[in-house]
Amino acid sequence: MGPRQERVKLGQPRQPSPLLLLIPVALIVVITAADIGSGPYIVLSPLLVIAPTLTAWFAGPWTTGGIGALAVAGEVISGWHSGAIASRNVTVEVASIAVLTLLIVVLCAVRDRHARQLAKARSVAEAAQHVVMWPLPSRLGPLQLASLYLAAEEEAEIGGDLYAAARTDSTARVMIGDVRGKGLPALGEAALLLGAFREAAHEHASLSQLAAALERSMARCLADFEPDTEAGERFVTALLLEIPDDEPIARITSCGHPPPLILGPDKAVALPHLHPAPPIGVDVTAPGNHVVDVLPFAPQDTLLLYTDGVAEARDHSGVFYPFADRAAQWADHSPEALLDRVERDLLAYTGGRLCDDVALLAIRRTPGP
Repeated sequence: MGPRQERVKLGQPRQPSPLLLLIPVALIVVITAADIGSGPYIVLSPLLVIAPTLTAWFAGPWTTGGIGALAVAGEVISGWHSGAIASRNVTVEVASIAVLTLLIVVLCAVRDRHARQLAKARSVAEAAQHVVMWPLPSRLGPLQLASLYLAAEEEAEIGGDLYAAARTDSTARVMIGDVRGKGLPALGEAALLLGAFREAAHEHASLSQLAAALERSMARCLADFEPDTEAGERFVTALLLEIPDDEPIARITSCGHPPPLILGPDKAVALPHLHPAPPIGVDVTAPGNHVVDVLPFAPQDTLLLYTDGVAEARDHSGVFYPFADRAAQWADHSPEALLDRVERDLLAYTGGRLCDDVALLAIRRTPGP
């Protein structure tokens, strides 16, 4: 996951810095002293309510309540020093600060409860991500792999983009896909396709057969669970790759998915022309013919697979992210460093606002037998 969301530890109370707590305490001391020294015609003690209000910004309800009690004590000291502790004005001011502090403490407690609920929801989402989309290994035979996932929805950890890899004899098979839609509503199709790929990748000799098997799995699921109102609207674009250990090539079958970038060690970038079939699930009654394209993939080359969320990302003026040009700058980096650079650059370009889920997969062939 990208560094866009701050993680909250479940059940952990807020632990304010002692230096931050000195600010409201100093305010109480200064306001009380100023009220005492200003004479009977200038009343500054009602400003003491600022202290618990400020504390609620960075501390929990107990600390906020303690600072509120100090504010009430400051009001009492000010009234006692002026000799009007029993007057109606001082009584009303003390009661007002106490009531306002109580309201602030209640709001602070509600806020912290919502924060705990949100942290639990994020924890469940993270667990779902690891169950549905397993982390990829850093090496797969002679290949180095790195992956990146950024969900478009702020509170989601996973959505409609997916990737997976499998090792079959002396060959690596990889899939990247993009479910129609984004965020959690698209998770069902993503889980279906990932499960089907992990099983079918070891059972079919060619990529075209593998793509046909994924079509059949999607057809069975949609026939049973797709609502009539969404007929023909639930599909997945996918890119299937087969990379043999002993040949400097990569076999690719595209099901309506953008072609990968081929980055050379000299920072050259190539965008190959593929022969795509329709996306998986578009025509479940008559699966199309899946053409297998063969691309050169030499040692030290990097295949950069991506979803539409990268290619269609825009800046504040609506200009598309120049993905190929930016990625070529870091072609000589390791897969992990390459994706780290792309992630930082993409988020800076879009101002941290993604319109669609983003998945990136970098594959480098290492030299050697």
